[in-house]
Amino acid sequence: MGPLLRLTMAASLLIGCINIVAAGDVIHIGGKVLCQDCTQGWNEWINGKPLKDCKVSVTCLDERSRVMHYASDLTDELGQFDITINKFINGKKLNPKKCSVRLVSSPDLACNVMTDFAGGRSGVQLRGPSLVYRDLVKYVLGPFYFTSPMCEEPDTSGSDDNDGKY
Repeated sequence: MGPLLRLTMAASLLIGCINIVAAGDVIHIGGKVLCQDCTQGWNEWINGKPLKDCKVSVTCLDERSRVMHYASDLTDELGQFDITINKFINGKKLNPKKCSVRLVSSPDLACNVMTDFAGGRSGVQLRGPSLVYRDLVKYVLGPFYFTSPMCEEPDTSGSDDNDGKY
């Protein structure tokens, strides 16, 4: 086989492996992660401060409730995240309503307890997009909040770890 033929075959193989995604073929999921400090005044507590490098994830299920896609993103210095998902995963169309977004972790030791404000700890299902403009589809969630260990609420549900056995 000649060098030109090998080069042509290698180039066509490489081009076939490249996944080109047009703007209309992706979904954007964005939001903000903040720290609520219960030791501060109401204004500081309710508004929170942006948390950098917090991990937020999205898990999408297929029609049989199997994980079809998982992605995560770290927040920037403004506490913002932006996760981009292809609308087609392995040839199957993704149903955004079967995607759940939740908090994963915070590197800030002073503010690393997940809260369930806006569904951050338990996860929030995507509903209708917040923005649809031409080929752009974006879901804006949150803000999600972490709080300090000192502010964590105790479990008062009455359940115990020993399943009622003493």
